[in-house]
Amino acid sequence: MVATAESHVPFIGRIPVRNLWLLMLYASDFYRQLGYDRKSYEDNPDDIPDLLAEILTHALEKRLRRNLSFGYKPHKATLNRVRGRINLLQTEQHQLLERGLVACEFDKLTVNTPRNRLVCAALEKLRKCVSRSALSQRCRTLAESLKRLGVDSIRPTRAEISAEQFGRNDNSDKFMVAAALLSFDLALPTESDGTKTTPVPDRDVFWIRKIFEKAVAGFYDVVLSSQGWKIDAGKYINWQMSDKTSRIDEIFPKMQTDIILNHLESGRRIVIDTKFTSIFTQSQYREISLKSGYIYQMYAYLRSQENTADIPSISTTGILLHPAIDELVNESATIQGHEIRFVTVDLALSGSSIRQQLLSIIRCDYVV
Repeated sequence: MVATAESHVPFIGRIPVRNLWLLMLYASDFYRQLGYDRKSYEDNPDDIPDLLAEILTHALEKRLRRNLSFGYKPHKATLNRVRGRINLLQTEQHQLLERGLVACEFDKLTVNTPRNRLVCAALEKLRKCVSRSALSQRCRTLAESLKRLGVDSIRPTRAEISAEQFGRNDNSDKFMVAAALLSFDLALPTESDGTKTTPVPDRDVFWIRKIFEKAVAGFYDVVLSSQGWKIDAGKYINWQMSDKTSRIDEIFPKMQTDIILNHLESGRRIVIDTKFTSIFTQSQYREISLKSGYIYQMYAYLRSQENTADIPSISTTGILLHPAIDELVNESATIQGHEIRFVTVDLALSGSSIRQQLLSIIRCDYVV
C-alpha cells in the first residue's frame, strides 16, 4: 500500500514527518525547543478536542495518584499571635494590640494554584466539545474531583500562568499545563509557516529517534491504560543464566526493550521495538531485505524470556515498528511459537490516521 504523504510534508532524513509537535505531545516532551519562528496551527475540531482530552485526563489521573502540587497564596488575617509579617498600620488604626490581637500578612499553603485552576477550567471546556460521551464523562468526573479538593474552575490569567515556576518535584506538571493551554486554543502547531510565533522543535536525528520511541509508548499509555493494558517503557530484562562465573554479571550486556504491553485479562504480551530508520536495506543478493540485526535482537528478546511459570512469555508477540518511507509494510512470520511482525506507520498522515494505524498494529478493539 503506497503511503499518502503529500509533497509539502517536511522530511527528517528520508522519513516524512507531517507534524513533529504531535510526536512531542505524546512523548511528554512538548517543551523541547530551539528558538522561535512563525508557524500555522492545525485546527481540526473533530480530532483535536478528543486528543487533548485523552492526554490531559491521563496526565491528571497520574498526578492525582501522587497528590496535586501545592502552592502559596498571600493571605491577611487578624490573629492572637504573630504569623508572617505584621501590618503595623492596620494594627495601630484598629488598636488591635489593646485587645491582644495583631494584623498579619502571610503565605498560606493551598492546592488552588493557577496551574490546577487552569487544568480544572480546561476539563470544563473539553467536556462540552469532545465527540465521545465516555470521554466527556471522564472530564466531568475529574473536574468534580478537583473541585472537591478545593480547586475552582476560574481560568487564571496568562500573567499568573507565566509566573508559574516548575521545580524538580513537580516537573511532571509541565506536560499537564501544556495540554491544558492547548485545550483553550483547540489547535496544535504544524510544520508549515504561518502568522503566529511558537517555539521551534529541535530536529536533531538522535533526539527524534528517542521522541519516536517515547511517542509510541506515550500513545499506548494514554489510550490503552484504561482498557486493562499495562505499558512498560525502557524496561531492562534479564537473561536466564545458570552456572555463572564470578564476573559474568559485571561484564555481561543487559537487554533493554523499548515498549512492553501486557493485557492481564487476555494474557496477551507484546514487545515493540521502535526504529527511526527505513525498514528495508539492500544486500548483496537482494534489492530489498529486512535488517537481520533487528530480527536477531527481537528473537533474543522473545526466546530469552520464555518461562513455563509465566504463560504469556511462551507466545509473546514481537513487533518491529518503523516509520513509513514510500510504502506501508505489514508482514509477519511465526518463529518457534512467537509471531514477529514487521510494520510501518505513516507519520506524514493526520493525527487521527496515525492513531488508527497504531491501534491496528496491535490489533486492538479499542473504540476510536
